[in-house]
Amino acid sequence: MTRYLTRPGFILRFVVFAALLAFLLVPDRFAGLLAPLTSNGAPAIYNQGSLIDLTLSHLFTVALSTFAAAVVAVGLAIFVTRPAGAEFLALSRAVVNIGQTFPPVAVLALSVPAMGFGEAPTRTALFLYGLLPIFENTLTGLSTLPPAVVETASAMGMTGRQRLLKVELPLALPLIVEGIRLSAVIGLATATIGSTVAAKGLGEVIIAGLLSNNLAFIVQGGVITGILAVLISDGFQLVARRATRRRGAPVAAQPVDPNAA
Repeated sequence: MTRYLTRPGFILRFVVFAALLAFLLVPDRFAGLLAPLTSNGAPAIYNQGSLIDLTLSHLFTVALSTFAAAVVAVGLAIFVTRPAGAEFLALSRAVVNIGQTFPPVAVLALSVPAMGFGEAPTRTALFLYGLLPIFENTLTGLSTLPPAVVETASAMGMTGRQRLLKVELPLALPLIVEGIRLSAVIGLATATIGSTVAAKGLGEVIIAGLLSNNLAFIVQGGVITGILAVLISDGFQLVARRATRRRGAPVAAQPVDPNAA
């Protein structure tokens, strides 16, 4: 049994989640812990907005961008692994690499004149940044299937669509989930820069701390983001491992490093 499924690991994550939830709901109760990080009577808890609202806005932005990236990247990977789309593999790789080529800050700067300030530029940047890991993992999952399994499905009279939905995608699911996990975790951290273009999120807390030289704000914004990243990452890994066991694929399947593409 992996460390993600052991009882101590589960208890630890539950305690961390409960502590995070308590901090978001009643942050003033934790002011004493953060007070040593302030100076000149500055507030220890972010007081320019609701932490729970900012956290939910942050998560919604990441979830929406990751979902859009998953739909496009998985669809593109399916297309280039079909005979009709094989010749577009190089072009597809070039397209999904755009998000990794341009820093998110640059995408924000280019998007603001066309989209204005707010969530739209941030979602665009996260969408582009999240395409590559999902595409590469899906491509690997679909292109490395055991030939005997695919041949057996064809021998059973399955159409190409049936083989894709009932055999190929289920077998590739662990790697697809792993790609989505990478995209979501990257997006969760990257979304903090969205506050530079007036997008609501946890970056607002960090930036407020930088502008006011308040270390307590910086720490709470960073810690909330970090804990969310760890919990979400663990959640996706648990889903991927359960999918692996359900389909009988090797549990040791490793995620694809998008930077190696």
